[in-house]
Amino acid sequence: MAKYDKADLERRMKGAVESLKHDLSGLRTGRANTALLEPITVEVYGSHMPISQVATLSAPEPRMLTVQVWDKSNVTPVEKAIRSAGLGLNPINDGTTLRLPIPDLTEERRKELAKLSHSYAEKARVAIRNVRRDGMDNLKADENKKEISEDDRKRGEAEVQKLTDEMIKEADAIAAQKEQEILGK
Repeated sequence: MAKYDKADLERRMKGAVESLKHDLSGLRTGRANTALLEPITVEVYGSHMPISQVATLSAPEPRMLTVQVWDKSNVTPVEKAIRSAGLGLNPINDGTTLRLPIPDLTEERRKELAKLSHSYAEKARVAIRNVRRDGMDNLKADENKKEISEDDRKRGEAEVQKLTDEMIKEADAIAAQKEQEILGK
């Protein structure tokens, strides 16, 4: 089993927070933004691929996104993936190009997006807690192998918990800020 490495745990927890920031950047607040489509994966060629690896994404107008699918046989799976992504977008199929008109944000839609931002934050918290669990397991393994003392393990566990609390607090703050932005408060 791997040895306890605080720097590695911190790097992995920060990665979860960065991933959350990236996911939230795609939640729109009124303008068309290609980041909105980036979390979408499409089932093509027998595997799940990010939409950006099967099509070119662009925002030619403030309220319109276009998805230029490279391989005509992938247009239907891309369209299906966009519809089922829960973003409230209805693609208009023009052969190899999908046009996505961005609807006005209704109060109901704002609440849906706020819920989505909340679920992204929960995903980040779970990822951070999984890293914490790995750190705790590594500390126990090191203690069992007599590489560290019980006191060192307890100190290490306190460090890991403190780091976990900080990262979860940061993730919650980022998500709360995005929810405020979405709800227009």
